[in-house]
Amino acid sequence: MNDNKNKICLITGASSGIGYALAKGLKEDGYRLVLNARREERLKELQCDTVDIIPGDLTDNEFVDSLDGYVFYKFGKCDILINNAGIIEAAPIEELDIKRMSKMIRLNVEATFRLTYRFMKLFKKQGYGHLINMSSVLGTKVRPTAGAYAATKFAMEALSEALRLELIGSDIKISCIEPGLVMTELHDSWEVHPKDKFGIRDPLVPEDIVETVRFILKQPEYVRIPKLMILPKDHNI
Repeated sequence: MNDNKNKICLITGASSGIGYALAKGLKEDGYRLVLNARREERLKELQCDTVDIIPGDLTDNEFVDSLDGYVFYKFGKCDILINNAGIIEAAPIEELDIKRMSKMIRLNVEATFRLTYRFMKLFKKQGYGHLINMSSVLGTKVRPTAGAYAATKFAMEALSEALRLELIGSDIKISCIEPGLVMTELHDSWEVHPKDKFGIRDPLVPEDIVETVRFILKQPEYVRIPKLMILPKDHNI
């Protein structure tokens, strides 16, 4: 794990769920982390000599535009960007809150794309880097009531594949992770949890995604993993 101590990794959405688990796991693995989320108190639980925290809202363009400057000014490089921040809004037409849906699109698409391209420009200048986008199985299919959310993940999938094609032959890696249902806070406000609605008895847990990211990061420099889907055994949708 000592090989990781000089590797700089920025993780967005690190205050809960998959992002929080990733921060804990990669911290244990020796990475030098920069963590972003809106909830500063949760980020402080992870803060230490090897973990910087930058609380802030990614839908604020000025804030997004400050992140690459912070990372590269302090460390002179960035090895890994993990785009994990995201929210979900799904409901029947009559019930969908359009303002909340629009906020989801701003975060899941606009903010993610803005941050990605700022870091990709710097990855190209330094000649290496690894972009890991946290997509979803709904980045590959759709279901009723979740069209807007699926569209944001389809957008992430399209961006990831286009960047991969543009960077073929370079030392910049692009990976897109496509989890099925993961037990996080994302669905806490739902009247019927997806595990009950779709009969998924054993959903994934955030630590499953941590192991997936570890697997991707452990690959030799010449190996590329553009997409990796992880599903619970009862997933049938």
